[in-house]
Amino acid sequence: MKNKKGKVTVVLVFLVIVVLVLIIFNIVRRFIPAVSQQPESQSTAASQSGGNAAQTGTGSQGSGRGQGSQRSGTAVRITPVVLGMVENSVILNGDVLSSSQVSIFPLMPGKLTELRVREGDRVNRGQVIAMLDPSRPGDSFFLNPVTTTVSGVVVSIPVNTGDTLQTNSVICVIGNLSDLKVETYVPERYSVTVHKGLPAQVSFEAMPGEFFPAEVDELSPVLDPASRTLRISLRLLPGSAGRVDQRILAGMFATISLVTSSRVDVPVIPRTALIHTYGSWIVFVVAEDSTVARRREVTLGLESETMVEILSGLETGEQVVSEGQNFLADGDTVRIVE
Repeated sequence: MKNKKGKVTVVLVFLVIVVLVLIIFNIVRRFIPAVSQQPESQSTAASQSGGNAAQTGTGSQGSGRGQGSQRSGTAVRITPVVLGMVENSVILNGDVLSSSQVSIFPLMPGKLTELRVREGDRVNRGQVIAMLDPSRPGDSFFLNPVTTTVSGVVVSIPVNTGDTLQTNSVICVIGNLSDLKVETYVPERYSVTVHKGLPAQVSFEAMPGEFFPAEVDELSPVLDPASRTLRISLRLLPGSAGRVDQRILAGMFATISLVTSSRVDVPVIPRTALIHTYGSWIVFVVAEDSTVARRREVTLGLESETMVEILSGLETGEQVVSEGQNFLADGDTVRIVE
């Protein structure tokens, strides 16, 4: 029985192997490339065609290289290095104030019974601006007039009729609006460059695009220890009409461009010509009668919003690339565009 079962097992294994061999043979024959069955003449023609194609491709590549060598350089604009003026400035924010403001106080405590002025009214020295009742319950006093000690325009009235005031209560503030000033605070690092007479340009949100001349008129002798800033006042200068623009009002928000230093007759170029790379400043120079851009490292001096002073690396009269330089490398061919 055991021998009989062993023979059956061997037969079954043999049959399985035969079936697997037949399956593998059919799969291999199905996926044999049809190219191997093509006539030799077709293979030869294909190889010749491939050779011609290779020759054609080589020719086209050579033609492309020829066209590339003949193409024009990078389009750029150039600007000469000239002698000019450059100003270093700092932008600050400030407020427009009257040149002098005086607060008016009552001479005795009491109840404010009447206000005889409003904001914007012009008053003269000695004019009665309010009435105060100093009496207390059970007492009887005459109303006490409050008079102004200066002439000017009423800038603000921080109290209302019916308020009980003390001798340190401000009834109104009177200012001289015919002479305005701009007050601002300069950071400590610029404080040593600020002095009386330093020029500035002032602009206002209410008049965009317009700039008004001013100069430093007053400055504090000490820095504010809390903010580390220096308080300064600027005097608005008369315009072309011979007076300060009447549209400028006390209380306006001002933007001040303060010129901290300036130089004249120094080599300058546009800021747009500069490229900052690896911790240094470079420009590209194009010599006369040349179409090749050369890389040049430069040392900068004073800078303004549009121009920069050149301390070394360039000479007056040299042509620097002011537009298109970001696409250049040393020795590149350029095409100058007017």
